[in-house]
Amino acid sequence: MSVNLAKGQGISLRKSDGGALSVVRMGLGWQAAPRKGFLAKLTARDIDLDASAVLFSAGRELVEVVYFNQLTSSDGSIRHTGDNLVGGTVKGGDDESIVVDLQRVPARVEQIVFTVNSFTGQTFAAVQDAFCRLVDESTGQELARYTLTGGGPYTAQIMAKVQRTGDGWQMTAIGAPATGRTFKDLLPAITPHL
Repeated sequence: MSVNLAKGQGISLRKSDGGALSVVRMGLGWQAAPRKGFLAKLTARDIDLDASAVLFSAGRELVEVVYFNQLTSSDGSIRHTGDNLVGGTVKGGDDESIVVDLQRVPARVEQIVFTVNSFTGQTFAAVQDAFCRLVDESTGQELARYTLTGGGPYTAQIMAKVQRTGDGWQMTAIGAPATGRTFKDLLPAITPHL
């Protein structure tokens, strides 16, 4: 049973039987908003949104980033499944995914922040039906979903974070708009959410 998260809401990442999840997938999806008018349709460009996993230590120091140009973390615990340059391939389906083996994430990593940015520079006003969802990779069951509402003049979104708790992990929906074409541009905007 999936939980629809509101901004700021969190859930514990435990199985329904109380056991800890081992491998999860953060899936991100989006569609291009319909373009109005002949000229708008004629000059329309594909929207290239990029998902990134930004890893931080307990001291809030940047540890590593998994994104389209570095598809696997140095220890292999986090893997980006590949860059989708146009999005919207299947309505409601994942356009980009990042798989996290929670049991293998190094102890120095305290938080993993998931971001989405428009590499091609279009704002989220040109995007609709954007979401992130967390899936139990062993069963394919969707655990939680956060859906962006509205468009906006920004080019990025700090979607959610997964952080260590005393006995496991917790996911929190962030949903904070930001500006930037790459994860590097988003680092100042991520800091208040750590």
